[in-house]
Formats: sequence, structure tokens, C-alpha cells
Amino acid sequence: MPSFCNFKTELNKVLFEGDSFYREVILNRPTKLNSLDYEVISLMLKNFRDFETDSTVKFVILKANGRAFSAGGDVVSIVSSMITGHWCFGARFYKKQFNLDYLLATYKKPLVRGAGLCMNGRFRIVTEKAVFAMPEASIGLFPDVGASHFLSRLPGNFGEYLGLTGGRLNGAEMLACGLATHFLFSKDLSLLETALKTLPSSDMTIIYQVINKFAQKPKLKQDTIYQTQRLETINKCFSKDTVEEILLALENEVKNNPEIWINKAINSMKAASPTSLKITLRSIRAGRLQNLKLCLTREYTICCNVLRATVSNDLYEGSRAMLFDKDKKPKV
Repeated sequence: MPSFCNFKTELNKVLFEGDSFYREVILNRPTKLNSLDYEVISLMLKNFRDFETDSTVKFVILKANGRAFSAGGDVVSIVSSMITGHWCFGARFYKKQFNLDYLLATYKKPLVRGAGLCMNGRFRIVTEKAVFAMPEASIGLFPDVGASHFLSRLPGNFGEYLGLTGGRLNGAEMLACGLATHFLFSKDLSLLETALKTLPSSDMTIIYQVINKFAQKPKLKQDTIYQTQRLETINKCFSKDTVEEILLALENEVKNNPEIWINKAINSMKAASPTSLKITLRSIRAGRLQNLKLCLTREYTICCNVLRATVSNDLYEGSRAMLFDKDKKPKV
């Protein structure tokens, strides 16, 4: 069995800087890919609420130290705490995280941040270093934090493809499909921050104009998944009613169209938790008909049932196999 309690104390996991006119929230867990544990979520939620009601703060910048903006929730710490304690800890974590996601998505002041922590905000900036993926089904979870809202609103059935396969996108692809609003070269981020900090106004239109001065229109790579012919195949296969039908459609497609990405999609789905795949598909389909608040509420209910192993133990076994023992052989 893995050791679930071998954690070192971390200091300053999230930093709060800036002056009275603007504030900076800086994720500071570079060795953990800036993943969000309970302490980080709690600190961010409190400070973002304070900044929103502070009349002297005109806008907020959310960024991160290190090479990754954020890998999302710290599943290792969540699962470890539940195994050594109670599943309710995980429920408290997700309740707090979903509250943070909703706060950032509906923030009353200009909030400039990288795409990743919350995909439902006004300004979602990516660079050539950005990588997006939602591989939760591979460990027995499902795409949450409002994913059923933003994935369901991507063109065609591209959201189903990303959620079911854990497919990876770069910054240019994120911009093309609508997950990001702006693309900047990483070397220009500091210049953008300087320009924002010297603004005489916090008017959304002015901030949008400043960001646009640095924004680029990157070319998609030749082998990108986001090209017309591949999108047609994705829509053809991932529009099916069930996970089984989607897999069958992909397997039939690859017989006459043996592209690498199709085989990867098939292998990824076959390696994932079958229960998680079914939850993911149903959640995204439901999200198309719901607003963000309803999506988050529904996702929280699903999370609680996954955490307490109402239907299956896939999360705990998937975490053991992929994150703790790392044998990559979950036992069914």
C-alpha cells in the first residue's frame, strides 16, 4: 500500500502582492505544478472576496510562479486526507473550490488571469507554453470545476472529445476553440502587467484594448487536432448517445482512417474508468442546458457521490495506480 501521509510543510503557497490600486494573486507551488490544496483554495477565496469589496482595489491579476499556471486540484492531498480521515474532507474541499470558481467567473472587478483555474471568466490569457487537458476520468473522477458548462459550449462535440479522452491542447488550439480569449508570447507577459498597472482606469473596455495590443494570432500546427477534417470525425463519433457507441464509432473509423489521434482516443477511453466516462458524457450533455451555477451545483453532488464511493471505488483505486504506487494498473 502507498504511504498517504508523507508530506512536507510548505510555506507561502500563494502570494498576495500589489498596491492599493491593483492586487496580484500569485500561485506559488512550482514543484507541484501550482496544484490547489485546501489551504490555497481557502486563502484565495478569502482574499478575492476582500479585494472585490475593497473600493481602493480597481483590478486583480492572477498568475503563477514556475512553468505551469495550475494543474488544478491537488488530488494527492485530497485523497490522502480522505483515506486517513473521512470522505467529508474531500466534500469540503470541492465545495470551497466550486465557490471560488463561481466567484472568479462572476467577479465584479476586472480580473486578468491565465486560462485554467477558471475557464468561465472574461479574460483568459494563454501563451505558447500553455497546455490544457482534463484527464480526470483516468483516475476515476470526471471533469468538474464547471467543465460541464465550458466544455459543452465548445464547437460541435469537441467538448465531449476533450472530456472523454483527456486530449491535450496547446495555447494556439485553446484560442482557436474558445477556451482562451487571448494569446500572448510569454516574453510579453511582464510588459502587459506593467501596462495594466499604469492604467488610469479600470474600465473593462480599456483593459481589453491594452491586452489586444500584446495579443497575437498564432498559427495552428499542421498536425493539430483542431482542423476541419478531424473536427468532422470528432463530431461524427462523439455525437453518439452512449460511451459504448462512441467507442464503436471510433473503432470503425480507424479501420479506414488510421490516424494516430484516433488510436490515442480509443486507448485513452479504454484505460479510463468506465463509470467516470459515463458520468462525464452525461454531465457535459446536461451542461448544455444549464447555466454555470446549476452546472457547479450538479457537479458538486456528483463529486460527493464519487468521494463516498456510492457507485464504485474507482477514484481510490485509480489514484493508487496512477498517483501513489504509479504502477498504472488499476484493479477492477
